[in-house]
Amino acid sequence: MGRGTGMRRRGDQMAKWRIPGLAARPRFTSRATVLVLVLCSLVAILVYPARQYIAQRGEIADQRAKAEHARQQVDELRRARARWQDPEYVKAQARERLHYALPGETPFVSVAPPPAPGDKQSAADATGHPKAARPWYSSFWDSVDAADTALAAPPAVP
Repeated sequence: MGRGTGMRRRGDQMAKWRIPGLAARPRFTSRATVLVLVLCSLVAILVYPARQYIAQRGEIADQRAKAEHARQQVDELRRARARWQDPEYVKAQARERLHYALPGETPFVSVAPPPAPGDKQSAADATGHPKAARPWYSSFWDSVDAADTALAAPPAVP
């Protein structure tokens, strides 16, 4: 017996269980198709509100973080205000910032001596940064003019 005959017998056995006059049912019925369409439409309808909900939750978290930062700033400003209410703190700040001295004290302010005219650091201040004798754009245009005249001048012959 070959394979084909065994399959045919099995098919024959299944055939006797079928009800005569009924055709084989399709895989998807109309009810299943309508159910799938309804589910797909529900998903499509709910996507936009879900996305909006997630975006709004992010915005709420950002606003809460900003509110917490503002609350911290307010606390810091309250502490600063409380410090300024203390007369000793006010005196210390006046001495430090305004160079005030109490009666009977001799205040000293150290000033760097002016640089000598022949000194190499005459163009630098006490911090070591070079001083600009004129605005930067003036120096820039002078360098452009110097480069232009150097190109226009004929080369010197030895």
